[in-house]
Amino acid sequence: MVDISEREQELPDVLIPELLAIAAERKDIISLGPGEPDFITPKPILDHVKNVIWKSTHYSAPAGRTDLREALVKKLAKENKIDVNLENVAVGCGSQELLFASFLASLDVSEEVIVPNPGYLGYVPAIELVNAVPVYVKLDEEDNFEFNPERIREAITKKTKVIMINTPGNPTGTVLSKKVLEEIAEIAVEKDVYVFSDEAYEKLIYGKKHISIGSLNGMEDYVATFHTFSKSYAMAGFRVGYVSGPKPLVDAIIKSKHYVSIAPPNLSQLLALKALTISKSYITQMVKEYNTRRLYMVNRLNKLGLKTIMPNGAFYAFSNVKHLTSNTLEFARKILREAKVAVVPGTDFGKYGEGYLRFSYATKMPLIKEALDRIEGFLK
Repeated sequence: MVDISEREQELPDVLIPELLAIAAERKDIISLGPGEPDFITPKPILDHVKNVIWKSTHYSAPAGRTDLREALVKKLAKENKIDVNLENVAVGCGSQELLFASFLASLDVSEEVIVPNPGYLGYVPAIELVNAVPVYVKLDEEDNFEFNPERIREAITKKTKVIMINTPGNPTGTVLSKKVLEEIAEIAVEKDVYVFSDEAYEKLIYGKKHISIGSLNGMEDYVATFHTFSKSYAMAGFRVGYVSGPKPLVDAIIKSKHYVSIAPPNLSQLLALKALTISKSYITQMVKEYNTRRLYMVNRLNKLGLKTIMPNGAFYAFSNVKHLTSNTLEFARKILREAKVAVVPGTDFGKYGEGYLRFSYATKMPLIKEALDRIEGFLK
């Protein structure tokens, strides 16, 4: 007997897994779809493996290693201006696991989460898997895809438990301003709801300043902040992230995720601890290269007639193709088939992503140039 739950069958179908599989198998395809750094993990971190491998063969505590959590408390205070204690921090198998555990810990059946749309594709399935309800707030290109706080206020009901934000944003690269964050914070306090702040791309910033909403006055009981080592340290394969927030929520997250993964990998945690000590030059160099690619890609896309706002964070360009198609999914498939370039349709990020394509510049510059040359030929 094979019987798959209705919950599983109703999860949204997205193109990204298919694109990744095709790009891996076919060498004639150039992928501008990656959601992870193309850089290898910095050498000092990899070299550290031989020093800690023998300490890594057992489970850690479900909350994560104490030495890593202590280092994260210091990092959060110094870099994010978030003042927490050890009991307010938990480590997990990437921020995605921690987000899922957070929804498990905070939501009952039919309760609601305010979600940006277009927004990171992992939020909605996680919310629906716990039988809660995503409520979409549209992000407009005219607002540089920044949250409109008034729309959040209008979307809140008696069932709302969480406002989900993402800064810098995927797929848009938008960095939320302090003014917008302050208005969201005010709404959260007024309506007595959590803010879950996904800050995976916190160090990948160009010309703006990243601000954590958890650093704002009076938000210590309202905000859970999610970070990962995957993007800033190019450690996606090690699967390690962390959350900081109110102790009752963090305790519940630890309890929930114990039944998912027991504990985060010990080796990955020891390498994350090392990552916090390496020279900032490794990150600075990555950001410098991303910035070079960002400027080239966005300028080139605009010259091709694909209107693209200059992103201030992450490593994505989000281009308007409404004048070329009314079916972005099929348009992306056509580009893949005819131009042999993999891009992600905006519909993977929600219904308001229709009419947009996401281009990743987490790809070597020669490949970006060749891919855009192919797309130029395809458009003619």
